[in-house]
Amino acid sequence: MADIKAKAQGLDANVSARDLNELVKDTDNVYETLSIISRRARQLAVDLKHELDQKLEEFAEVTEAIEEVVENKEQIEISKFYERLPNPVIIAMQEYKDGELYHRYNNRRDLEDEE
Repeated sequence: MADIKAKAQGLDANVSARDLNELVKDTDNVYETLSIISRRARQLAVDLKHELDQKLEEFAEVTEAIEEVVENKEQIEISKFYERLPNPVIIAMQEYKDGELYHRYNNRRDLEDEE
């Protein structure tokens, strides 16, 4: 996961226009390309959320009073770091463009039968 965070820090967090022809050159299908990118983005989102929850769990204090909130500067810094990371879709898009995503058809025979 550390390599994902390292790669993500170098990315521009702003949404930008993409060359559609460049994106679909491997699949020849816009929807297929978007499906691949969105599945990877979901994986990234789940992984990053799980990692953040684990780090914040270290700071969890069991208290009797429900209204008592304890602020920890380290906890706030960790949260801010994860907030500044680019959206998982932007990370997944960059991975796709760099050829880092592996994708395959689960049942290739079914696809050939349809044609």
